[in-house]
Amino acid sequence: MPNGTWILGDLFTKDYGHRGNIQKLWEQRWKFPCTKGVYPFHDGKYEDFEPIFKHLIANNINDPYDDAYTNAILPTAQRLAKEAKATESTDKEVAKSLYLRANAVFRLARFPYIGTELKKKVFEQQKATYMQGAQLWDIPITEVIIPHKHASNGDAQNIPIYLRKPRGTGPFPVILLITGLDGHRPDNTERTTEHLARGWATVICDIPGTTVDCPANRLDPLSPDRLFTSILEWIREEATELDEKRVIAWGLSAGGYYSIRLAHTHRDALIGSVGHGAGTHHYLSREWLEQVSKHEYPFGLEEAYRQKYGYASFEEVMDKCQDGFSLVSGKGEGVAVVGMGMTSCRLLLVNGVLDGCMPVEDSLLLAEYGSPKEMRFMRQRLHMGYPEANGVVYPWMEGVMGG
Repeated sequence: MPNGTWILGDLFTKDYGHRGNIQKLWEQRWKFPCTKGVYPFHDGKYEDFEPIFKHLIANNINDPYDDAYTNAILPTAQRLAKEAKATESTDKEVAKSLYLRANAVFRLARFPYIGTELKKKVFEQQKATYMQGAQLWDIPITEVIIPHKHASNGDAQNIPIYLRKPRGTGPFPVILLITGLDGHRPDNTERTTEHLARGWATVICDIPGTTVDCPANRLDPLSPDRLFTSILEWIREEATELDEKRVIAWGLSAGGYYSIRLAHTHRDALIGSVGHGAGTHHYLSREWLEQVSKHEYPFGLEEAYRQKYGYASFEEVMDKCQDGFSLVSGKGEGVAVVGMGMTSCRLLLVNGVLDGCMPVEDSLLLAEYGSPKEMRFMRQRLHMGYPEANGVVYPWMEGVMGG
């Protein structure tokens, strides 16, 4: 912040102590969430993960970008996938559970960022396993390859998305689910199921710079505009199945940046947008980035940010990234959509007040520009504002969707 004062207060410079220490990460941060099957262990079982962490701790494997980390986790995922395949013909429900467990372990193996050749291979295995298991569901997920009709300046030509829609006759209201830095298309079963229960279809896309699947040029701050123009045009073309007049974007964590941008640049194509745990400006400042590795994120964000945004070093990220990508003061033409005073569709901003990944200031800042915003921040909660956050998001989306 310009005056050096953050809402985090003393927590801004507090070191949570688990960075570079897998034992502290497991015992202080992840063991309890693992027992509850929540981030990043959703759909997994404690019995799958506890032996993995014992092995990592015993062998002093602390770097998630070291192949030793991924190789310590991968056999469990592959075993569960094999067991799932073998069980399909005898017990469909058990097979479904095993596939989801395998998916959760694959996710941890390629966590926190798909930045090595091995992790890229693991992600391909995860997707294949997930889609195989999804075909056993009553309402499966399908992959659709959308032509990127507006590709330019280094964008690839195709956009892989996941689609899950209710049974029956459409067109169905649509949640455009925009994934984050470490969560990708196969990591959203619970959300798509919640959407089905409300009669909504889900279109899931990955964000620039995180997977090889997203065709948007990570170096170009304007590439998301082209990406979402192609996706929203495809939704419009699917008029018999998808209701182009009832589309809500929901951006998760790093994806929240894009849902906020989309709420402004494509406001006429949306009836609402949710920036959930979103960064907009301060999260890319040198002052924030110099401290972010101390906060709650499991492994630090330096290498992930460096690769996502395409810089040569983290020093370069701190020096240049805010100027290039801020939604408020970015210097690239048309990047600072909020700072330019553009109006938006209805926009809900949700986070934890004590978020150490994306500062809550990044949401509050938007109240100073353009259209009025709707906001809800969870006291004493960290990144994303869980566990209460979804209890705010879903009722809001229901109200916006209407009948």
